[in-house]
Amino acid sequence: MMIPAGFMAKQVSGKPEWLSAPVVEDIYSVSHCISKDFCDYIPHWKHNGYWLFNDMPTLQQVAGQAAVELKPYKLFYYEVHDHQFDAGSKTWKPFKPEPSFETAVAVPHQKQLEGYDVVTFSSGTNPECSPLSCNSLAELLPVNTHCLLASFEEAKRFIEAGLFDGSEPGPYRIFAVFSCGAADVTPQA
Repeated sequence: MMIPAGFMAKQVSGKPEWLSAPVVEDIYSVSHCISKDFCDYIPHWKHNGYWLFNDMPTLQQVAGQAAVELKPYKLFYYEVHDHQFDAGSKTWKPFKPEPSFETAVAVPHQKQLEGYDVVTFSSGTNPECSPLSCNSLAELLPVNTHCLLASFEEAKRFIEAGLFDGSEPGPYRIFAVFSCGAADVTPQA
C-alpha cells in the first residue's frame, strides 16, 4: 500500500557525467545526493515524520526563513510503500513515520507520476541514497529519462531479486515520485 509521505522542492540536476545510462536525462531521485533539496531544512524542525513537508505553506515558510527563492526549484510530492525491505533477513517489514513529528500530508489535486525510486534509510530518519542514481544501478536496470523505475511491481521485484544488495546499506523503501505545482495543493480534510 502506498501512503502520502510529503513534499520537497529540489534543484533537479542533469545526468552526471559518470552515469553512463543513455536514456537518463536528469535525476528526480528522492535522495539529495545529486538533485539537492532547496535548503538544509532539518534544523528548522518543520518537517513531518517522513522527513518531508506536509504541505506547501510549511515548505514556503522554511524557504522564507532560509532566504531561499523557490522559483528555480521543482516541486515533488511523494508516496511511500508502508513496508521497507531488510536486505539481511530478505523480508518486508512495516514501518511508521517518526511519531514526534505531525504527519498530515495534503494531497495534490493534480499530480503527475514520474516513476518509482528505491531509497535507503539506514539511520531510519531522512532519505539517504537512491542507488539507481547514486550507485549507477540505472546502468543495469530499465529506468526512464528521470532515472526512475516504471512501476512499483518492478521496483519490488528488483529489490527482492537482490539487485540493490551491496549498493548502499538498507533498509530500502519504495517511493512513488510525482511532480506537481504549488497551486495544485490544498490541505487534507
